[in-house]
Amino acid sequence: MQALKEWAVVCKALQEGRQTVLLRKGGILEFRQGFEVKHERFLLFPTYEHQAKEHLQQDYAGKLDAVLKEQPPAGANLLTGYAEAKLVKEISDTSVLKRLEKYHIWNESYVNARMAYNPKKPMSVILLRVYNLSSPISVNTKEEWAGCKSWIPVDLEATGRPSLDDAAFDRVSKEVTEVLQ
Repeated sequence: MQALKEWAVVCKALQEGRQTVLLRKGGILEFRQGFEVKHERFLLFPTYEHQAKEHLQQDYAGKLDAVLKEQPPAGANLLTGYAEAKLVKEISDTSVLKRLEKYHIWNESYVNARMAYNPKKPMSVILLRVYNLSSPISVNTKEEWAGCKSWIPVDLEATGRPSLDDAAFDRVSKEVTEVLQ
């Protein structure tokens, strides 16, 4: 199974059910082609670079301190969740992104800055079904995993329980799909 690198605070929000969509454009290494959902099912690989309270919605900004206190030592990481991409849609209209704000933890200013980055590329909106692993997986990080790339080959399998029950996920899925249409 591959892993998607994402802010640790976002991984926490996904696993708590507070966040159900990712908004991705791609990092420095993906500038030309933009972000691409390469795998339908993937581990969540928490990262600790670039995340800041000023990028988060007020109701979730306080969680960042707790997340940073849980940061594994250098050279290690702890994987606690995985996701399935249920819907992927490319969006260029910022008004659509505004209507998705209750499904993620980024604030409007940060979403607009991400949208403005590489303006010729659309924003990928990915609806995720997220699962909490039955047992956390400790991994030693590899040098080739460093840098601004989205996907890394972790080669682990995972099982777990969903962060939202079926009814809650079906409701969110319907709402997000309506916004994206």
